[in-house]
Amino acid sequence: MSLEELIRSRRTHKAYEPEPVDRATLEALFELARWAPNHNLTNPWRFRVLGPAALAALKEAAGPESAAKLDRAPTLVAASVLRSEDPVADEENFAAAAAATFIMLLGAHARGLGGYWRTPQVLRTPAGRAACAIPDSERVLGLVHLGRAKGPEKAAPERAPVDEIRRYLD
Repeated sequence: MSLEELIRSRRTHKAYEPEPVDRATLEALFELARWAPNHNLTNPWRFRVLGPAALAALKEAAGPESAAKLDRAPTLVAASVLRSEDPVADEENFAAAAAATFIMLLGAHARGLGGYWRTPQVLRTPAGRAACAIPDSERVLGLVHLGRAKGPEKAAPERAPVDEIRRYLD
């Protein structure tokens, strides 16, 4: 599949088969993510794959009403970015880490996996951050759900026309 086809056909999936993503595939996704553009080669992104104990702690921190959403996918990856004292570098690092996370999602899609990038409220709490081992020196990007998607293929939702998002300047 071409890059254009990958970008246009990637969808958010919320239902998955129970088998977790194998370590070799995860390593391949992280290998791709590390090639994201980043200013001064700071490599500011951090990814943590949640095992059973980390997931249990995150679900405990989330509470019973929110914990069920954490069981949607068999593999969860907490994505974060190193903070910088310099506000410009901090902004650049955030953009780079978001690009790395999207590259990971595209790589998963290219391998026939579904993905879902969300930032649940629990990751904004000390207990949620602790469950994912995200220190205060990092900013949370979100939780990436990965696995084999269940259900029918979803049609692409409408996007804004190019004329609404692009402008050529003299």
